[in-house]
Amino acid sequence: MAKDQEKCSFCGKRKSDVSLLIAGLDAHICDACVAQADAIVHEELGALNKNVDPKKFELLKPIDMKKHLDQYVIGQDDAKRILSVAVYNHYKRISQKPSKTKTDDVEIEKSNIILVGETGTGKTLLARTIAKMLHVPFCIADATVLTEAGYVGEDVESVLTRLLQVADYNVEAAEKGIVFIDEIDKIARKSDNPSITRDVSGEGVQQAMLKLLEGSVVNVAPQGGRKHPEQRMIQINTENILFICGGAFGGIDKVIGSRLKTNMIGYTSASEREKIDKDNLLQYIAPQDLKAYGLIPELVGRLPIITHLNPLNAETLKRILTEPKNALTKQYMKLFDIDHIQLSFDEAVFDLIVQKSIEYKLGARGLRTIMEVIMTDAMFEMPSQNEEHELHVTLKLAEEKINKIDRSLLMVA
Repeated sequence: MAKDQEKCSFCGKRKSDVSLLIAGLDAHICDACVAQADAIVHEELGALNKNVDPKKFELLKPIDMKKHLDQYVIGQDDAKRILSVAVYNHYKRISQKPSKTKTDDVEIEKSNIILVGETGTGKTLLARTIAKMLHVPFCIADATVLTEAGYVGEDVESVLTRLLQVADYNVEAAEKGIVFIDEIDKIARKSDNPSITRDVSGEGVQQAMLKLLEGSVVNVAPQGGRKHPEQRMIQINTENILFICGGAFGGIDKVIGSRLKTNMIGYTSASEREKIDKDNLLQYIAPQDLKAYGLIPELVGRLPIITHLNPLNAETLKRILTEPKNALTKQYMKLFDIDHIQLSFDEAVFDLIVQKSIEYKLGARGLRTIMEVIMTDAMFEMPSQNEEHELHVTLKLAEEKINKIDRSLLMVA
């Protein structure tokens, strides 16, 4: 083709009609089409990453963070204060500009967090609320499915695959995200002595997690699954990823109690013993207790911030049921309101739900289970009944629904 006959393969304009015509192997493209293609690419990528837009990131001060958490999480003031300070310091560390002076060579290390608390006390909710507030990618990983590399199960790196997927494969955004590793207590090693044989779902996983927690460049499979030589990998630097680990650590209260009794020697032992709150020994948790429970010292050292969540009493559970922005009662009211049905409750119904949750030891998570038992029949029947536009849940109605359900069903939550 003659040069004067060359034209853009996209818009069809001749070379003489455009400012620049770029030649390819078998096609041409003009400067106008290049500019338009660039705009389309940015628009599409912007739509993909709208949930993790770095422009939305706003680092609140610790006091403001706690105020935001108070709207969604009832109680747990100590945990919220410690978490707010830790998250603020972490992202302040990330956003600091390199010092221009040679004398200031202080490097701030990352501070991962471990939350210890009974099931249903709000560990996951705290982490998720913090991430949502900051507009950063957030994912939850279950430590129980992790095994040492090469064995049946998931590799530790699969944790980062989930984070990358949540960030729509925006590596830069993923590298500033938050990972919540749940059930961290389930990978405790089986004995207090270092294992001679492989502990592939316990100590082996803890060893593999070290490089993630301390900060290193990790090769991650984009779609998850097992690694193989021909697979395309994405490199992620975990230096600026905040890891929050949570676990119930069942039985650790005995470890704490044993340590406290051991430390009580001398004339002040009796008075000190009286000051200990035996109903909530988790508040005295220390790194040595985690080590005695089965976490290796290297892992405990990379989780320097330890906080506990208090057991939920009846008053707190009732507040959880009604006060937060996303309280259960408000959720059900909204569900019924979509069908133009006005929902209301007797105050005594809340007390009954709380009483059953405590009785079955379900925690805050159990409130939803019991509420579903009470509301399922109404949610099934009322949307089809055009004449019913109001539902008032009385104590008698709630008791009838709960009594019809076998207790064993409520125990599984």
